[in-house]
Amino acid sequence: MVKNITIFTTNTCAYCVMVKKWLGAKGFAYEEVNLDTNPERQKEAFELSGALSVPVTVITKEDDSKEIVVGYNLAKLAPAVG
Repeated sequence: MVKNITIFTTNTCAYCVMVKKWLGAKGFAYEEVNLDTNPERQKEAFELSGALSVPVTVITKEDDSKEIVVGYNLAKLAPAVG
């Protein structure tokens, strides 16, 4: 079970919009952290993902384990929230 979902995004990221749209269509609520308006959280996104790109989607499970999906990758995202 999914406890919560956080998506690190930027204002100009088309893939961020696609991930948010896909999650919304599946009925998942999420917290969005826009790195353009919260640049102090860029380090957090990088430490979680090892990537300098967005979106970085962090799926926290009920047991507090985390699954990190970088980009618009439905092959990883779908089973992570499933």
